[in-house]
Amino acid sequence: MSMNIRRCVVAIAVVACATLKPCLGDEGMWLFEAFPKQRVAAKYGFQVTDEFLDRLRLASLRVGASGSFVSPQGLIFTNHHVALDCVQKLSTAEHNYVAEGFWAPALADEKPCPDLEADQLLRIEDVTQRVKAAAKPGVPEAEALRQRLAEIARIEKECANASGNRCEVVNLYSGGLYHLYQYKKYTDIRLVFAPESDIGFFGGDPDNFTYPRYCLDIAFFRAYENGQPARTPHYLRWSREGVKEGELTFVSGNPGTTGRLLTMAQLEFFRDHYYPLIHRRLDSLIRTLQSYSARSAENERVAHDNLFSQQNSYKAYSGFLAGLRDAKLMALKRDEENKLRAAVLGDSEKRAQYGGAWESIALAYHKFRDYYKPYWLLEFNPHRGSDLLRIARDVLRLAEERQKPNEQRLREYRDSALPSLERQLYSPAPITDSMEIAVLADYFEFLSRELGPEDATVKAILNGRSPQQAAAAYVGSSRLKDVAERKRLAADAGAARASEDGMLRLARLLDDRARNLRKRYEDEVEAVLTSSAAKIAQARLAVFGQEAYPDATFTLRLTYGAVKGYKDQKGRWIPYATTFRGLYQRTTGKPPYRLPKRWLEARAKLNLNTPFNFVTTADTHGGNSGSPTVNTRGEIVGILFDGNIESLPNRFVYTEEQARSVHVASQAVVEALRKVYGAGRLLEELGLK
Repeated sequence: MSMNIRRCVVAIAVVACATLKPCLGDEGMWLFEAFPKQRVAAKYGFQVTDEFLDRLRLASLRVGASGSFVSPQGLIFTNHHVALDCVQKLSTAEHNYVAEGFWAPALADEKPCPDLEADQLLRIEDVTQRVKAAAKPGVPEAEALRQRLAEIARIEKECANASGNRCEVVNLYSGGLYHLYQYKKYTDIRLVFAPESDIGFFGGDPDNFTYPRYCLDIAFFRAYENGQPARTPHYLRWSREGVKEGELTFVSGNPGTTGRLLTMAQLEFFRDHYYPLIHRRLDSLIRTLQSYSARSAENERVAHDNLFSQQNSYKAYSGFLAGLRDAKLMALKRDEENKLRAAVLGDSEKRAQYGGAWESIALAYHKFRDYYKPYWLLEFNPHRGSDLLRIARDVLRLAEERQKPNEQRLREYRDSALPSLERQLYSPAPITDSMEIAVLADYFEFLSRELGPEDATVKAILNGRSPQQAAAAYVGSSRLKDVAERKRLAADAGAARASEDGMLRLARLLDDRARNLRKRYEDEVEAVLTSSAAKIAQARLAVFGQEAYPDATFTLRLTYGAVKGYKDQKGRWIPYATTFRGLYQRTTGKPPYRLPKRWLEARAKLNLNTPFNFVTTADTHGGNSGSPTVNTRGEIVGILFDGNIESLPNRFVYTEEQARSVHVASQAVVEALRKVYGAGRLLEELGLK
């Protein structure tokens, strides 16, 4: 990565702190090319080198969420809950690997995941000027957005054709910078080890986003190339000493969307409208999946991953909403915005350049209130919980979009995106009709409640039937579980449009209105944001001249922090680490505090004082799950798997008084592999036998 990129990042960087003062504590989800080396050196006395950064970057992966190479033979370390989708798809009624766990004693026993990929970030190129120059001067904002998106499609296609890599243009600072990321993509990923869900997710939903925790939330995959374990010279070695209280750690991963640079108009819209809608949708779906699971053990097995995903999201959005409903947090954000706006309005030149940006965003979100519900429910996320509806929409849209020039397609159907999309679309993973019917019936009921029973789309979907009857009819008359049928229809737009397949008919009922809503959102909201949010970023730089990090974009970032306990809201001191002893004290023998049989049998062999889970001040977010946690030697001392409940409002404002990232300690991984699972082959590969 060149110094030119670093200079560009610093030139556009904006304030991401809770106030308009230099960022405090261990805040920051930093771009590797703009990591604050001097800040770390000043606080911790450790000098981060380019070699340290490059080694960590090349060992880090995007694999569903985050992960890392931990051997030169393609061994990947990530979380159990990141691996859960693959484990669920490999499971059957006879071999329930979710409940039983999985361990491959030999290479030949490693099981291919149906549709999992791993991305390794190879290089970054600044393409800001090319993207911005594509928008002709004086054109309306909506047309400027289309011109920039078309140029991004051209850049990605040129890159992929020239390199053979996965190429992705990343929008930073809401359009202030555009970076081209090149990834080496591994598509043959095989499961090596996953623990039983009773220990991988010990404590279940009640303990999720809490601390103290007692989870062996780990899994191992292996990347293959040409049928052989991949050669991966860039990997992280295991620490023989393990994590220590007070030490400096680094966390490399792919945090999902944050909102620290949002305006007050955006925050208030999310608080009052968007997030409550998402919260209601998740609550409804969770209740449906719980009811479905309660009917039989097989239903419970089939719905396990789906239910976990919805519950995890529900609890996360509960925390986000709690933050936005906190008067102190909102007062901090309001004060930050008011100070910046006052500085801009007090200078005639800055006022002319940036003064209208906040009002433009506020007006865009005021308009969005009129149609955010149908936009989210019909276009943005109609298929939540339903594989068949996702497949049906992708079949229909892929057939349609392929007929267009690459730069005119919807973003997810560009040539650069097609290999990954088709891998998902043509996955042979099993689909269960009964769960699909339950989820779709819930979706139809929710649409009727939110949009009204007289809404044209609702009436067309139900066509005089109950939600349950309609869902059963669509699923029962579909052949989209057949991968060959998906391929046939996706290759022929005429056939997809004319097909009487039940799920395709449902997708067509949604599609015209959904596309119109998407265009309206892109023209009225996204186009305004791309223009106005970039102006606000420039205004911050002009007024305060401080460098900081962009909001997270599910791309590779580096954070750092100390291994450190905290006082909880009741004033009790929470130590930095839990132990195996605490795990056995916590168990009740009943879900979600039930231990697998082999853990009960291994108790006498374990060192019960072994650190199990631990916390740091590292600034992380959803998507960081599976991120390697390394010491100053770049050695694995843990793996991130969660944050405590106090960390959820960090989506908007970073604090470290009580907010903590939660990790599995490397000592616990070794102790469990050796004494509970007898995974000698794995320990030997990690250099620990």
